[in-house]
Formats: sequence, structure tokens, C-alpha cells
Amino acid sequence: MNGVLDGFVVIGVVVAVGYLVGRAGVLGPAATTVLSRTAFFVASPALLFVTISRADFNAVFSEALVVTAVTSSLACLLYVPVGLLRRRPAGETVVGAMASGYVNAGNLGLPIATYALGNAAEMAPVLLFQLAVMTPFFTTLLDMVAERKDGKRPSVLRTVTAPLRNPIALATGAGLVASATGFVPPAPLLAPVELIADLAVPGMLLAFGISLNGAARPGTGANGPLLTTVLLLKNVVHPLLALLLGLALGLSGHALLAVVVCAALPTAQNVFGYAVRFEQGVTLGRDAALSTTILSVPVLFTVVWLLT
Repeated sequence: MNGVLDGFVVIGVVVAVGYLVGRAGVLGPAATTVLSRTAFFVASPALLFVTISRADFNAVFSEALVVTAVTSSLACLLYVPVGLLRRRPAGETVVGAMASGYVNAGNLGLPIATYALGNAAEMAPVLLFQLAVMTPFFTTLLDMVAERKDGKRPSVLRTVTAPLRNPIALATGAGLVASATGFVPPAPLLAPVELIADLAVPGMLLAFGISLNGAARPGTGANGPLLTTVLLLKNVVHPLLALLLGLALGLSGHALLAVVVCAALPTAQNVFGYAVRFEQGVTLGRDAALSTTILSVPVLFTVVWLLT
């Protein structure tokens, strides 16, 4: 149980610092945008490369990866009909779908895995699937939607080559190649990449905290039903799917607890960062990250209590 508390304390303190910085106005009115774009274009690609290049694929290709891939994808897909039925903009629907299945496996999941599950490696399948599949896929979709927002239809060539202009996708590809070939960059080259990578998580958290200053209460206006859908999918449906699929695959004990805890994690702040970067569904992304994090506290405690 202490691991769950430790994870929330870490993330809460940094977000609170961001909120205070926003209230003080010391970084100016464009702070959220600048920090989010810095994280997207500079720090996150470095973090993706470092993380994926060091991934042990033999260790993460397991039932846990199957549970993560299937349940995360289902949670994301289940949001899409809601966005379509309510005739919401395509970019907002992409953000809502991502918020429904993309979990906070890094700055919240790792401490929880370390203290509640006893091993940070339990997050490896989640991190691998999200970094190598979900992140490039969703950011490429957002890039394509952003291209169309001014009423201009991009050429087929520009659409096909969208991943090649996406720093997230490029960093992921480079990391996969490095991991598959065993290539390790020379220390003088890798050191600055690691240093920049360390900026990604605090940068996103600070940007998120700054954005909360003066923000309306989550779920107000047209976003109410959409946020409710995300909350149900992320905090209830996603962990329930993981429990059912884990049982179907024969998981039990600690292995079952690990996959359900991973699925019960809240929406990652990355979703908000990507929403800001592409100017799509920013309010929904912010509200989802905040609300699912608050609701995930009792959910995670309940999961750990029931399955241990």
C-alpha cells in the first residue's frame, strides 16, 4: 500500500509546484505551451530512445504484454463511438481515446511497481507497448488531424510520411533498432541524451500543473459526458478487462495482481502534453489526467487489497 501512496506523492508535489509557478506567473502566459513543446520535441524523444534501446525484449514478451496490448487497445477503441455519436472534432476524439487506455506507467507506475509489486520491471511490458506502439500511432494521428484543421487536405505523400516527421516515432524506431542490434552509443554521446531525457517527465508535470491555474472545474460544459466516459473506461473498464483476460490466460497471484494494477493506473500526463502540442482536445486531455488520477487512488487500493 505504501507504494501507491509514494507514487501519488511524487506526482502530486511536482504538479503542485507547477500550479504555484502558474499562479506566480514567473514563466509568462506561454509557459504551458513552451514546456509541452519542449517535452514533445526535445525531451520525450530522448527518453523514448534511452528507454526502448535498453529494453530486454525477451523479458517483456509474456502474458503481461498480451494483457496490456489487448486491454489498452480495447479501452481506447471503446471511446471512439462516443466521440463520433456526439459529433466531436476528430482531434478531440483521438485525445479522448488515448486518455481511455494510455496509463501513467512512468512517473506514477514505476514507484508503485517498486513498492507495491516489489519490482519496477513489472512495468516493462506496459512501457514497451505504449512507447513502441501507442505513442507513435496516436501522435501521428494527431499530426494528421492538425494538418487538416485549417481546411487543407494534405497530399497522400505527406500523409504516408507523417511518421517520418514525428520525433516520437523516429525516436521509437531508433530505440528499437538499437535494442535489436545491441548497439550502445559511446558514453560521451549518450550522456547528453540521458540528461535531456530526464527533463521529459518533470517538464510535462510542470506544464500540467501550470495549466490548472485558472482552469474551469473538470467536466463542465460539453466535456461533461466525454470526461465521464473516459473515467468509466480508464478507472473501471480497463482494470476489469485486465482481470478477466488475465484469468482467461491462467494468471494468478502476483502475476494477476501486476497486470490489473498496471491497467488501473490513471491517464498519463503525456496525453495532455500531446494535446497541447497539436492543439487538439486540450481541455479534455487536462481534465482526464487530473480526474482519473484522483479516482485511481481508491481503485488501486481496492485492487491491491482484493488481490493480495
